[in-house]
Amino acid sequence: MTNARQQLIDYISAEAVFHGDFTLTSGKKASYYVDLRKVSLDHRVAPLIGQVMIDVIRDIPDVFAVGGLTMGADPVASAILHQGAAQGLSYDAFVVRKEPKDHGRGKQVEGPDLEGKRVVVLEDTSTTGGSPLAAIEALEKIGAIVVGVAVVVDRNTDARERIEKAGYPYYYAIGLSDLGLK
Repeated sequence: MTNARQQLIDYISAEAVFHGDFTLTSGKKASYYVDLRKVSLDHRVAPLIGQVMIDVIRDIPDVFAVGGLTMGADPVASAILHQGAAQGLSYDAFVVRKEPKDHGRGKQVEGPDLEGKRVVVLEDTSTTGGSPLAAIEALEKIGAIVVGVAVVVDRNTDARERIEKAGYPYYYAIGLSDLGLK
């Protein structure tokens, strides 16, 4: 395990795991909640997320850009963009809105032109896989080539199965057991 990965696990465990009764976006109930925005927007942790996620996607060939459905994916994509640049890598980032804008250019996907480009869809935590699949749908409409989904914390639910069943490789950095959760 890399030092950055262990540091990231430590920060998430200490500052982003909450215990209690929670309702997830999916409507499912949970006895804990991993609120990754508590750490993904923290100046100490964002660089670690970038380093760890670059390690996760490093072996995927010719990735042009990373991003996903706003809001969870945005700080992860930014962390990868910045840490990649620091390492001499050239990952651009993009943002996928839930709906196309109803003004201006009416875009749903913001960032560089992704037509014909290989992209990785990101998510901070994934329970059902719904957010990455929604992002994939928007990306494919503009001609992007989705080559995988990469998640910071996998909740060990049916997200992986749904995404792989849809035909996309699924990668993750940290599992529940890494955080001492079931």
